Amino acid sequence: MDYRAKHVLAPMVRVGTLPFRLLAAEYGADITYGEEIIDHKLIKCERRINERLGSVDIVEKGTEIVVFRTCKQEKDHVVFQMGTSDAMRALRAAELVCKDVAAVDVNMGCPKAFSLSGGMGAALLSKPDLIYDILTTLRRNLDIPVTCKIRLLQSSQETVQLAKMIEKTGVSALAVHGRKVADRPRDPAKWTEIADIVNALSIPVIANGDVFEYEDFERIKAATGASSAMVARGAMWNASIFSPKGKLPWEDVKREYVRKSILWDNEVKNSKYTLKEMINHYSSLDTVEAKAIGKSESLFDLAKLYGEEDYYQTVIRSRNDKL
Repeated sequence: MDYRAKHVLAPMVRVGTLPFRLLAAEYGADITYGEEIIDHKLIKCERRINERLGSVDIVEKGTEIVVFRTCKQEKDHVVFQMGTSDAMRALRAAELVCKDVAAVDVNMGCPKAFSLSGGMGAALLSKPDLIYDILTTLRRNLDIPVTCKIRLLQSSQETVQLAKMIEKTGVSALAVHGRKVADRPRDPAKWTEIADIVNALSIPVIANGDVFEYEDFERIKAATGASSAMVARGAMWNASIFSPKGKLPWEDVKREYVRKSILWDNEVKNSKYTLKEMINHYSSLDTVEAKAIGKSESLFDLAKLYGEEDYYQTVIRSRNDKL
């Protein structure tokens, strides 16, 4: 996979499921990251072909709980991101999905307590030997690109030193969130420190932080020299940020997301969460719409709320015809 001159959807927990990834790609995203999935969970799963949906499902053994769902439409641009703190466990997890995705990425930037307490995410930033072990193990044993996503360390010099070590593992690209672990989303991303990393490496660097409009993709690349640019919140609020023609009306984006959630039988809790995140940015969770989303118990409830009952019934009839 080519990581140069790309607009990239960042990994986002509960948001980056198949419907949202396909929505972003439809609007123009070149590469789409799935939500982080922990290796402990993945190694308890099995791969299944879902003939009813036309998808590949990674499902918890002995259950119908879908941990990761993908499809052939995104195979050449979807990146599977995992949380891990052990090289061999990471490899076992990656081997389950590597035939169905374009690349595997290791999360080394998540600042959440759950990741840190498990030695994952940003906790890896202080363990360069473990980082090297994980990435080299994946690189030697997988036939698809391996990458990782980091945050900034306390000094630019420290981050550059870590990035150089990561480059030596043979990864295909490095994504850099321009904030430190202690920084909050409201704190400005440090584009100049991303530039320091870009200047020190020869592999593509994907810059992440403070991309909220289509024009920001070029702004962050120009300011940092990065090969590509990645967006998280800006895409979550309106996935059509990837369109060079400009953002589409918010209502249209929400409705299309609901349609894709129906088509791919998305977990209703995740669809509700994503819709609420969209609404909370532009409006309020006190609105009638937000409250109706909260009360919805199924995808059909969401279909009714957004006037997509006929579409829902058409999708269900089509699935039943395949049985």
